Amino acid sequence: MSPFLALGLLVAGFCPAVLCHPGGTPVRETSTQGDQYNGTQMNNISLVSSNTDFAFSLYKQLASENPNKNVIFSPLSISTALAFLSLGAHNTTLKEILEGLKFNLTEISEAEIHQGFQQLLRTLNQPGDHLQLNMGNAMFVQEQQELQAKFRKDAQALYAAQAFLTNFQEPAAAEKFINDYVKKETQGKIVDLIKGLDTQTVMVLVNYIFFKAKWKMPFDPRDTFKSKFHLSKSQSVKVPMMSIEDLTTPFFRDEELSCTVVELKYTGNASALFILPDQGKMQEVETNLLPETLSKWKDSLQSRRIDELYLPKFSISSDYDLEYILPQLGIKEVFTRQADLSGLMQDGKLMVSQVVHKAVIDVTEVGTEAAAATGVKVILTSAKLNPVTVNINRPFLLIISDTQNILFLGKVTNPKQV
Repeated sequence: MSPFLALGLLVAGFCPAVLCHPGGTPVRETSTQGDQYNGTQMNNISLVSSNTDFAFSLYKQLASENPNKNVIFSPLSISTALAFLSLGAHNTTLKEILEGLKFNLTEISEAEIHQGFQQLLRTLNQPGDHLQLNMGNAMFVQEQQELQAKFRKDAQALYAAQAFLTNFQEPAAAEKFINDYVKKETQGKIVDLIKGLDTQTVMVLVNYIFFKAKWKMPFDPRDTFKSKFHLSKSQSVKVPMMSIEDLTTPFFRDEELSCTVVELKYTGNASALFILPDQGKMQEVETNLLPETLSKWKDSLQSRRIDELYLPKFSISSDYDLEYILPQLGIKEVFTRQADLSGLMQDGKLMVSQVVHKAVIDVTEVGTEAAAATGVKVILTSAKLNPVTVNINRPFLLIISDTQNILFLGKVTNPKQV
């Protein structure tokens, strides 16, 4: 029986408030011993465009497979892990992976793609005072197996991947070893990522991302109250609803798609885009989730005073077996015995048996120390012109991004759904 390559993908918890413990994992050093592909500079716009296209294509598959359920995942974690895997792929297997990631191989070379991810990893892992963003790769390799020299060199130079010798002949111990690593790197947010390893496994690739930031304009916990979140016209649940008054923030009303778009910024270069479709319009908005739609929203956002903004406080998680989803995006051969992963190891015919992804997201007010204060608010009594209230009390879409890249993408259909 052919040995298997199990590929593990994951994303760590997103914590815009300080529910996560302070301190955390130090930023990984991502400088490498020279750049394997330093001849051609990657067109950053092309990388961002392809990653966005892949993000929305995968979202549509996940949403259709999980109707009426919360969806949360990190498209950047998945695309990075698959690009990392493609270092060891050849022929049709390689072509399917890169085209499945929405790269146009007539316009961009394989070398440019890998250099783009190399630059992206370095940028994301730059230390920052205002937000915590860490992304990394690791490979767990069967003790007796020998990696191809080129793959080992490229994995380190381009993806800063750590390598760990692992005994897959003892699957339970191997699972614990990998899961303990993942738990540590994600500050406890992702647990039990890998399950069901067997003695045929010879390698597990892991990508993780951890993001933690504070709202630039925090919500006051004292203003959070119980309120209805409408799951449908006839069903609702009670949720803790955060609120803030007199907020000036980027806003756009998309009349064409019947949705409201609000951007809430974090300290540092990151923001959350909340897309609130009108009642009954979610499917139409989802159908139109395209890179050009996102560009239109971002270009149309204008700073606007919001008299009242209501946003549910929630914590949701999702886990997916992507080996059943990715073939629908054209990535098929790598999961069959026809897979050509000969660039990975010197011995054995390899195929991918697992692609697992877990994501966790916590949206809360701000993390502050307890304090007491008395304030008296004095306002003018003149009538407000065109007052705007945004009440996110029904299913909505959420895009967490840095200045360019979609870090997390999801849909909240029920904030109380585990």
